[in-house]
Amino acid sequence: MDKSGSFKALIPQGWLRALLFLVALGLTTGICLGVYLIALQKGRPDIAGVENLMKGNNLLVTTAIIFTLSLLLIFVFRRWVDRKSFVSLGLDFNGYGGEAIAGGMLATFIICSSSLLLKATGHLKWMDIIFDSRALFLAFGSVVIISFYEELIFRGYILNNLMDSFPGWLALVISALLFMIFHWTGQSSIGFFSLANYLIMGLILGLNYIYSRNLWFSFCFHIAWKFMEGPAFGYSGDESFQTFLQPELSGDINFTGGANGLEGSVILMAVALLSLIALYLFLQSKFNPRFRPAPGRI
Repeated sequence: MDKSGSFKALIPQGWLRALLFLVALGLTTGICLGVYLIALQKGRPDIAGVENLMKGNNLLVTTAIIFTLSLLLIFVFRRWVDRKSFVSLGLDFNGYGGEAIAGGMLATFIICSSSLLLKATGHLKWMDIIFDSRALFLAFGSVVIISFYEELIFRGYILNNLMDSFPGWLALVISALLFMIFHWTGQSSIGFFSLANYLIMGLILGLNYIYSRNLWFSFCFHIAWKFMEGPAFGYSGDESFQTFLQPELSGDINFTGGANGLEGSVILMAVALLSLIALYLFLQSKFNPRFRPAPGRI
């Protein structure tokens, strides 16, 4: 008996597997968060109270719910729909330590460079430094959890399966657009530059993945980005935790980001876009033989 068929995906089309996963994740998350919201409101559901899910202790519970559901659904889909191992999503760390470090360093470079440009142009002042080790530890833990499940969803599962149906560049663009829409729906108001920066961030996070099929670059990039922007530099505007630096932004909101924080800044967009181009050229020279110099040439 030929056992090779047991390793074939239950659904041949990668795009359809990704779509069904998104529908399943959306339905289960919506139901669970809806039940939690009703419990918070003591059986008197009020749609206006949805914002309370993203505040204080409720944010921790919401994060835990999404993390648990994401992990379970990805495992189920990977095991019984894709019929592949969970680790094959790109979780093998052996040989990818350098990429993990590079991802964290690139995100740190983007946030720090944007901050220096804001300060040099007079749009940023550092007002105070508050070191609260407990708050920073809890914030870092939250960032790690959020980064982990978002990378598993958008790069590990969605982009991975889209690449089975489409050329790498198209799969990358679709996954980046979904990543942008996900963050768009999670905010009450969002500007053009915020959307553009989420799109660029999605492209950076997925670009290394289409070459390596490994998540550690994007995972560490995501952690560094969110931690540097929020708990470390205080741009997020989230009052649920104490930030290390206390910034004061002034001037044109297109430069400062306004209510959207640094992610709404055209300065961040410019730095991130240049970083995306540099990353693409580096990966092309590393993985594409056509871009490597011929032997004996300088």
